[in-house]
Amino acid sequence: MKSLYLTAAAAALLVTPAAAEMTDGKIKIGVLNDQSGVYSALGGTGSLEAAKMAAEEFGGKIGDAPIEVVGADHQNKADIGSNIARQWYDTEQVDTIFDLTTSSVALAVRAISDEKKKITMVTGGGTTELTGKACSPYGFHWAYDTHALAVSTGGALVKAGGDSWYFLTADYAFGYSLEENTTKTVEGAGGKVLGNVRFPIGATDYSAFLLQAQASGAKVVGLASAGMDTQNQIKQAAEFGITAGGQNLAGLLLMITDVHGLGLQAAQGLYLTESYYWDRNDASRAFAQKYKERTGAMPSMVQAATYSAARQYLKAIEAAGTDETEAVAAKLHEMPVQDAFAENGKVLANGRMVSDVYLFQVKKPEESKGEWDYYNLIATIPGEEAYMKAEDSGCALVK
Repeated sequence: MKSLYLTAAAAALLVTPAAAEMTDGKIKIGVLNDQSGVYSALGGTGSLEAAKMAAEEFGGKIGDAPIEVVGADHQNKADIGSNIARQWYDTEQVDTIFDLTTSSVALAVRAISDEKKKITMVTGGGTTELTGKACSPYGFHWAYDTHALAVSTGGALVKAGGDSWYFLTADYAFGYSLEENTTKTVEGAGGKVLGNVRFPIGATDYSAFLLQAQASGAKVVGLASAGMDTQNQIKQAAEFGITAGGQNLAGLLLMITDVHGLGLQAAQGLYLTESYYWDRNDASRAFAQKYKERTGAMPSMVQAATYSAARQYLKAIEAAGTDETEAVAAKLHEMPVQDAFAENGKVLANGRMVSDVYLFQVKKPEESKGEWDYYNLIATIPGEEAYMKAEDSGCALVK
């Protein structure tokens, strides 16, 4: 009997921990974002495909536990996002939620995830509140945030002489955070903010807002928005002759999907900040080509970050030997990030993943060598300079 016991114990040790300690026998990732509205191009189903690409790198399983990736459209509404998150956690065995484009939705889902002790990895939402007063031991912020955008784009424009600003601000958490962070950067560099106006997500007519910005006489009109909102503002600003009249537009969150939507003729000369560009190095190009084969487009910063976050999450499960939340969160805080999205990335105590960000200028049409060749690199901003220090973030987790 004793030998049988020892044999059974020895056999148990041979079972892969990752296979033996999955909480429900599988790993289920949820990608929750805007799949039909103004932010669908920068995240949307493209983020879902990016997460699936990460899962496929593990052969679709860890040990004997299959990896499943599901997606849903939160329609940029916090109540819809919250309801989906609760359903996923309570009845559909979803282990973690990714992307969370739209900061108001990200904050709402983060609160539910904390209640359920589930990990969120935000790649689409931008507010610094996620790693500030709303920080969580289970919460991670993986792509850009409003502080990094303000320091890079806002700082560069003030240095270039754009010392008076007027803001067109999206009327929700992301817009407020971006305006607040850029204001601090502008004023810290000796500039002035002459005023602001707020608009609802998905507005189609920006004429009244643009006329107020034009009347302000500000040298820079800061567009504290994203996606189709920003694209439409840039198009309508041209119609009102704002740039022709000597004012500069600052797209404080522009991505390659926006430039593609605008076309180089309309977007040329714009400065923007991204933490990923497909044509930056061999690793970014290799991932981008695989992604383009699946989707027909090059990945945005958000889509590439979703791939990176999903890959790191799965690596953390592999390293921990379990998908139990506390163990995986601990590994995510410990492990360096090295992939097609980030080089030498690290996670701070408040959940902020820090990697370099890049200031780009959009090429003139005659400079581009072909479709998706859109950027000239102006400057690399080290992550330690671009992102807020954990001890300055207001996060209660930081000692």
